[in-house]
Amino acid sequence: MTSTNKALPKRDAIDEKYKWKLTDMYENIDNWENDFNKVKDNLKDIVKYKGTLNKNSENLFECLKLSNDIMALNDMIFVYARMKRDEDNGNSVYQALTDRASTLTTQVYASISFIVPEITSIPENTLTDFINSNDKLKFYKHFFNEILRQKEHVLSQKEEELLALSSDIAGAARDIFTMFNNADLKFPFIKDENGQEVELTKGRYVKFLENSDRTVRKDAFTALYSTYGKFKNTLASSLTSNMKANKFYSTAQKYNSSLEASLDDDNIPTDVYNNLIYTINKNLPLLHRYLKLRKKALKLDELHMYDLYVPIVEKTKKNIPYEEAINLVEQGLAPMGEEYTKYLKEAFKSGWVDVFENQGKTSGAYSWGAYKSHPYVLLNFQGTINDVFTIAHEMGHAMHSYYTNMTQPYVYSEYKIFVAEVASTVNECLLMEHLLKNTSSKAEKAYLLNHYLEQFRGTIFRQVMFAEFEKETHSMLKDGKALTSDALCDIYLKLNQKYFEAEVNVDDAIKIEWARIPHFYTSFYVYKYATGFSSAVAISNMILNEGQPAIDRYKEFLKGGSSDYPLELLKKAGVDLYTTKPIQDALNVFEKVLNQLEALI
Repeated sequence: MTSTNKALPKRDAIDEKYKWKLTDMYENIDNWENDFNKVKDNLKDIVKYKGTLNKNSENLFECLKLSNDIMALNDMIFVYARMKRDEDNGNSVYQALTDRASTLTTQVYASISFIVPEITSIPENTLTDFINSNDKLKFYKHFFNEILRQKEHVLSQKEEELLALSSDIAGAARDIFTMFNNADLKFPFIKDENGQEVELTKGRYVKFLENSDRTVRKDAFTALYSTYGKFKNTLASSLTSNMKANKFYSTAQKYNSSLEASLDDDNIPTDVYNNLIYTINKNLPLLHRYLKLRKKALKLDELHMYDLYVPIVEKTKKNIPYEEAINLVEQGLAPMGEEYTKYLKEAFKSGWVDVFENQGKTSGAYSWGAYKSHPYVLLNFQGTINDVFTIAHEMGHAMHSYYTNMTQPYVYSEYKIFVAEVASTVNECLLMEHLLKNTSSKAEKAYLLNHYLEQFRGTIFRQVMFAEFEKETHSMLKDGKALTSDALCDIYLKLNQKYFEAEVNVDDAIKIEWARIPHFYTSFYVYKYATGFSSAVAISNMILNEGQPAIDRYKEFLKGGSSDYPLELLKKAGVDLYTTKPIQDALNVFEKVLNQLEALI
């Protein structure tokens, strides 16, 4: 299933045991249609509360309850349709279902858009009286606090309704990119190390870059970016359209910038973002030192961008079967205790995971689901050590959602994106420590240390470079400067030169890489990988060193959802990101691991 010497299989050729069971959500489309119609009916009921929320506490409670019920059911409808489409983006049935679910979601947000403006119009003392006199409203206290905190950015009822109605249009750039990138874009065949013609896919690209044959790496690199380069003007228009949507919403909601608007949703000061970039820039010599070691280990006169992913130590296993991979993950996460590992094993056995790549399947990996369902995980498993860590990573997301949904009401069930990468990376760190501890092979230890350094490079240095790209491009747009494809390429190339040129020949083709990064369509997301990774390093160390007390603190974090602000939840878990200390501490670990690898090579 992981072979790369033939074209991708069709969906129906994949063994059922390697597919997720979306029937756990809906047995058939008829059941989906029933819930679809139920939401439409409930929308007629929710609008009856318009103009009544300031009357009494019972009206307020009933409206919030119905709103949450509608949202929870709508989530199921949308998630099911989208994940069915993700199985095969070329399937027109699920394209249509996704379009309908997206339209329904827009209608839902429009119908409930009166709620927040009406709550903000209630005098604070009256709202306090409502909460104190009605026990059913007490668990909404943090919800109300959040609304009051952002009160200055809430518009009138009519304006909020218009913003909600515009969301479908504003998401068009992302949707167009997703369809183009996953369904329409095709890459050429290249020759593998055996001279066989192999179709290049996004799922296979990283594996090609890990190939010990430098010609294969270069050919894959050149083929991928030359393909994206053919569409650079279209992709620039798509990305800038997404940024313009961000600018529109941030301006309409009275923020100073798209960055400020994005961070305010998590109650994160912009200083956290700027200090992260500053701290990483200050430590770029550490990255350059690692790249110098990479060049030495590979015995190359000069490094190119296509040399950055090939292991600098020979792999002990060329391919890891999926069953072995999940066993490694289970063993690595054993320090989390019996309950956590029980849930983990159940997930692997019960159809939570969609494993292998097939024609039309959405690329990459994610964890998703709805409040009324268990979480799901999409993979494109290729049998590399990176894929093993991806399983641990995505199951971290899944367990975070599982614990939260078991503990919190719907209103607090969706944890903030800022903390979303913490649980996933804790799993990766624990897996890494397990693998390092259980190898007696010098070569294998060196390989794992190199992989750990690659995690740092990819999750901190690379993501912060992306964060710089976003900050600069959004700032240019705000200042009225043109963001042509050439301008985007120029910015991206200069950033690569700053981060890599001290030790790497920065190939000109890398300047188009921005065009293939889907995260840029969720603006100012990527920096959270770096803050999340730093937090995870601290938490995993506490779990390994302290045992149960640290596990208990961490589980409280997992159960927290959005019931408190992200920085406060992390403080409860023992991490203070109001300071730059966790970032610098993580980079100190990077240096420590680098020292160990330098001693082995």
